[in-house]
Amino acid sequence: MRAVRRPELRLPELRPYDGAELEPEGDYDGLEFAGTDCSGQSARGARFMDCALRRCALDETVLSRARIIGSVLSGVRGVGTDLSQAMLRDVEVSDARLGGVQLHGAALERVVVRGGKIDFLNLRKAKLRDVAFEGCVLVEADFGGAELERVTFDDCTLARVDFSAARMKDVDLRGAAAVDIARGIDRLAGAVISPAQLMDLAPAFAAQVGVRVE
Repeated sequence: MRAVRRPELRLPELRPYDGAELEPEGDYDGLEFAGTDCSGQSARGARFMDCALRRCALDETVLSRARIIGSVLSGVRGVGTDLSQAMLRDVEVSDARLGGVQLHGAALERVVVRGGKIDFLNLRKAKLRDVAFEGCVLVEADFGGAELERVTFDDCTLARVDFSAARMKDVDLRGAAAVDIARGIDRLAGAVISPAQLMDLAPAFAAQVGVRVE
């Protein structure tokens, strides 16, 4: 297993964001969004470079096709955040409380997701390279058709995860606290699991090949 490359973060001295509404195709550089309510706003195609979003509300915020680079998202919360086809590179996400996040078709590279809980995460057909999930809870995460390379799930709870049509290379599930695969058990080629996880997943493997266990 090749080790996951971590984000290379060197935030400069940040300037407070002035609180104006986000703009599509906006350019945000070296800013700190502290407790900003971005609910319902659109920053489609915007660029966030060397920014920190702390305790921000992202309910129904549109960030599709946005580029988030060298940035930190801490304590963000929201339902229905749209990050479809976005690019996240050298990003740390910590203690997020999100639901129904749309990341389908997105590209994530050198990203850490630490702590928090994300429900109904949509990563269909996304590309994840050098992504570390640490100590977080993912409920019904959808990786359908996604490409995962050098991805780890340390101390994470994966509940009813969907790996249908996913492609994996150097994916490490051994550190996960719990792994519950709803669909796509046949797509684990390229992943590593522990002997204990193999025993837990044995019924699903048996069902996949049509073996009855009585």
